[in-house]
Amino acid sequence: MNKVFLIGNLTRDPELSETNSGIPVCRFAIAVNRRFSSANGEQQTDFFNVTAWRNLAETVSRYTKKGNKVAVTGSIQIRNFEDNSGQKRTYVDIVADDVEFLTPKGSSNSAASADDYAAPAAPRKKPALEAFDDDSDIPF
Repeated sequence: MNKVFLIGNLTRDPELSETNSGIPVCRFAIAVNRRFSSANGEQQTDFFNVTAWRNLAETVSRYTKKGNKVAVTGSIQIRNFEDNSGQKRTYVDIVADDVEFLTPKGSSNSAASADDYAAPAAPRKKPALEAFDDDSDIPF
Protein backbone atom coordinates (compact mmCIF):
# COMPACT_ATOMS: atom_id res chain seq x y z
CA MET A 1 0.00 0.00 0.00
CA ASN A 2 1.33 3.44 -0.95
CA LYS A 3 -0.10 5.93 1.58
CA VAL A 4 1.46 8.98 3.17
CA PHE A 5 0.19 11.43 5.80
CA LEU A 6 2.12 14.69 6.33
CA ILE A 7 1.55 17.81 8.40
CA GLY A 8 3.60 20.87 7.55
CA ASN A 9 3.70 24.48 6.40
CA LEU A 10 3.57 25.69 2.80
CA THR A 11 6.98 26.95 1.71
CA ARG A 12 5.54 29.04 -1.14
CA ASP A 13 2.17 30.11 -2.50
CA PRO A 14 0.42 27.29 -4.41
CA GLU A 15 0.66 27.45 -8.22
CA LEU A 16 -2.55 26.64 -10.09
CA SER A 17 -2.42 25.69 -13.77
CA GLU A 18 -4.28 23.49 -16.24
CA THR A 19 -3.25 20.55 -18.35
CA ASN A 20 -3.70 20.74 -22.14
CA SER A 21 -7.08 19.05 -21.68
CA GLY A 22 -8.22 21.67 -19.13
CA ILE A 23 -7.81 19.67 -15.90
CA PRO A 24 -6.80 21.92 -12.97
CA VAL A 25 -3.54 21.02 -11.22
CA CYS A 26 -2.02 22.76 -8.20
CA ARG A 27 1.60 22.38 -7.13
CA PHE A 28 2.97 23.44 -3.77
CA ALA A 29 5.63 22.41 -1.28
CA ILE A 30 5.46 21.81 2.45
CA ALA A 31 8.11 21.78 5.15
CA VAL A 32 7.68 18.98 7.69
CA ASN A 33 9.62 18.95 10.94
CA ARG A 34 11.14 15.66 11.95
CA ARG A 35 10.11 14.16 15.28
CA PHE A 36 13.59 14.33 16.76
CA SER A 37 16.31 16.97 16.75
CA SER A 38 19.84 16.35 15.50
CA ALA A 39 22.71 15.52 17.88
CA ASN A 40 23.49 19.24 18.31
CA GLY A 41 19.84 20.04 19.15
CA GLU A 42 18.82 21.59 15.82
CA GLN A 43 15.34 20.88 14.47
CA GLN A 44 15.58 19.00 11.18
CA THR A 45 13.07 19.63 8.39
CA ASP A 46 12.13 17.71 5.25
CA PHE A 47 10.64 19.40 2.18
CA PHE A 48 8.02 17.69 0.02
CA ASN A 49 6.59 18.68 -3.34
CA VAL A 50 2.83 18.10 -3.49
CA THR A 51 0.47 17.93 -6.47
CA ALA A 52 -3.32 18.24 -6.17
CA TRP A 53 -5.74 17.67 -9.06
CA ARG A 54 -9.19 18.86 -10.14
CA ASN A 55 -11.48 20.34 -7.43
CA LEU A 56 -8.88 19.79 -4.73
CA ALA A 57 -6.37 21.78 -6.79
CA GLU A 58 -8.74 24.73 -7.08
CA THR A 59 -9.62 24.63 -3.38
CA VAL A 60 -5.99 24.51 -2.23
CA SER A 61 -5.09 27.36 -4.58
CA ARG A 62 -7.99 29.49 -3.37
CA TYR A 63 -7.67 29.00 0.40
CA THR A 64 -3.96 28.54 1.19
CA LYS A 65 -0.82 30.64 0.98
CA LYS A 66 2.82 30.51 2.03
CA GLY A 67 3.17 29.70 5.74
CA ASN A 68 -0.23 28.02 6.16
CA LYS A 69 -0.24 24.70 8.03
CA VAL A 70 -1.89 21.82 6.18
CA ALA A 71 -2.36 18.07 6.58
CA VAL A 72 -1.86 16.17 3.33
CA THR A 73 -3.01 12.61 2.73
CA GLY A 74 -1.93 10.97 -0.51
CA SER A 75 0.58 8.69 -2.18
CA ILE A 76 4.24 8.91 -3.15
CA GLN A 77 5.04 9.07 -6.86
CA ILE A 78 8.61 8.62 -8.09
CA ARG A 79 9.68 9.61 -11.61
CA ASN A 80 13.08 9.00 -13.19
CA PHE A 81 14.31 11.18 -16.06
CA GLU A 82 17.42 12.52 -17.76
CA ASP A 83 18.17 16.22 -17.49
CA ASN A 84 19.62 18.37 -20.32
CA SER A 85 23.18 17.35 -19.45
CA GLY A 86 22.35 13.63 -19.60
CA GLN A 87 22.38 13.13 -15.82
CA LYS A 88 19.84 10.65 -14.47
CA ARG A 89 17.53 12.36 -11.98
CA THR A 90 14.81 11.15 -9.64
CA TYR A 91 11.80 13.31 -8.77
CA VAL A 92 9.72 12.43 -5.71
CA ASP A 93 6.24 13.92 -5.50
CA ILE A 94 3.29 13.52 -3.15
CA VAL A 95 -0.01 13.19 -5.04
CA ALA A 96 -2.66 14.56 -2.69
CA ASP A 97 -5.92 12.71 -2.13
CA ASP A 98 -6.99 15.14 0.58
CA VAL A 99 -5.69 18.41 2.04
CA GLU A 100 -6.99 19.68 5.37
CA PHE A 101 -6.40 23.32 6.25
CA LEU A 102 -5.02 23.64 9.79
CA THR A 103 -4.34 27.38 9.91
CA PRO A 104 -7.36 29.21 11.34
CA LYS A 105 -9.25 31.32 8.82
CA GLY A 106 -8.17 34.95 8.81
CA SER A 107 -4.86 34.44 10.59
CA SER A 108 -1.68 35.73 9.02
CA ASN A 109 0.56 32.83 7.98
CA SER A 110 0.68 30.16 10.67
CA ALA A 111 0.38 32.31 13.79
CA ALA A 112 -3.13 32.22 15.24
CA SER A 113 -4.49 35.18 17.15
CA ALA A 114 -7.14 35.18 19.85
CA ASP A 115 -9.61 36.81 17.44
CA ASP A 116 -9.44 33.77 15.14
CA TYR A 117 -11.22 31.60 17.65
CA ALA A 118 -14.86 32.48 18.19
CA ALA A 119 -16.27 32.15 21.68
CA PRO A 120 -18.63 29.21 21.96
CA ALA A 121 -22.28 30.08 21.63
CA ALA A 122 -24.27 30.25 24.84
CA PRO A 123 -26.13 27.00 25.47
CA ARG A 124 -29.76 27.14 24.49
CA LYS A 125 -32.38 26.61 27.15
CA LYS A 126 -34.11 23.29 26.95
CA PRO A 127 -37.84 23.61 26.46
CA ALA A 128 -39.93 22.86 29.51
CA LEU A 129 -41.60 19.49 29.29
CA GLU A 130 -45.31 19.23 29.91
CA ALA A 131 -46.80 16.48 32.01
CA PHE A 132 -48.12 13.68 29.84
CA ASP A 133 -50.74 11.17 30.95
CA ASP A 134 -50.76 8.32 28.47
CA ASP A 135 -52.87 5.93 30.56
CA SER A 136 -56.16 7.45 29.42
CA ASP A 137 -55.94 6.05 25.87
CA ILE A 138 -55.10 2.47 26.80
CA PRO A 139 -58.09 0.21 25.96
CA PHE A 140 -57.51 -2.36 28.70
